[in-house]
Amino acid sequence: MNILVLEPYYGGSHKAFLAGLIRHLPCSFDLLPLPAHSWKWRMRLAAPHFAGVLATDPSYAGKTYDRILCSSLVDVAALRGLLPSHLRNIPLLTYFHENQFAYPVQVPDARDVHFCLTNLTTALASDRLAFNSQYNLDSFLAGCKELLAKMPDMALAGYEEAIRAKATILHPGLDFSEIDSCSEERQTGRPPVLVWNHRWEHDKNPELFFSTLYGLAEQRVPFGLIVLGESFKSQPPVFTQAREKLARHIVHFGYAEDRQEYCRLLCQGDVVVSTANHEFYGIAVLEAVRAGCRPLVPDRLSYPELFIPAFRYEGGDFAGKLLAAMEVGRLTRQEAHSFTSRFSWPELTGSYTQWFEAQG
Repeated sequence: MNILVLEPYYGGSHKAFLAGLIRHLPCSFDLLPLPAHSWKWRMRLAAPHFAGVLATDPSYAGKTYDRILCSSLVDVAALRGLLPSHLRNIPLLTYFHENQFAYPVQVPDARDVHFCLTNLTTALASDRLAFNSQYNLDSFLAGCKELLAKMPDMALAGYEEAIRAKATILHPGLDFSEIDSCSEERQTGRPPVLVWNHRWEHDKNPELFFSTLYGLAEQRVPFGLIVLGESFKSQPPVFTQAREKLARHIVHFGYAEDRQEYCRLLCQGDVVVSTANHEFYGIAVLEAVRAGCRPLVPDRLSYPELFIPAFRYEGGDFAGKLLAAMEVGRLTRQEAHSFTSRFSWPELTGSYTQWFEAQG
């Protein structure tokens, strides 16, 4: 099967997803990417850009494909009308890493509903859809319902049924090989090490995490701290404050550029924490769990799909659950593998193959 991939935001989780897909599926892929920046421009104009490349670039002349795969940052409805005629009737599949209805906006920016509507028309124009979590699909459909309730004197009868009929849940496969090969020597008798490995942004709610750690430090509860994750020019001030207030607890504080170093640091941890207010999936936590960290995650968002109730907390229950997790400590290697193996590429390849090969 020959598959053309159109990815206007080729970076981060989108790039890692395609690397795994290309490596593990028994298909031939042609990848047409754009660098991962200027997402609003990408979502508006990637479709005509890709259509133009496919129409004029000699390397695509006369090429035919069995499927076209897009991420949800492609305006598929526009793409349908702009593709060269010999590509226009090829089954078109869209993978939703995120949706614009539930994606957090920067305060005080208002949500631009046109991006939401592009997601909706993309879903309607695609032949098949995959969402990376049930939460992603549910929040997408809830957002559609809320927005379309404001629509004046028009109707989109049956849109939800049409979308559900062609949608499936396909978790993004993960490559655990580097974590599994990590041979980090861990000190015995040291205090439990807490891991934070998320983007340094407000939607990950670092304020709850660090304020809880301040309380533990004041109570003289022993712990170490590893803070990873990508940071940006603008970041919540709590990170600067935490670096100072928790200095004596810090094992590592900052983004790990090298993948091997990242895996090594994960293998030093005992408990990995998410306090996120927003999460479409949860790759960072799953990677840390594979490394042996006991997870502590919210009982909402995508996390109920990923982890058993024993690893989840509700509302004001966070501090108590964190202390309990610290007391129990790391997972055994067998536990770490049993909780994460179903999310690995070898386990998911069959489902992706069926999705690509399905007819209609």
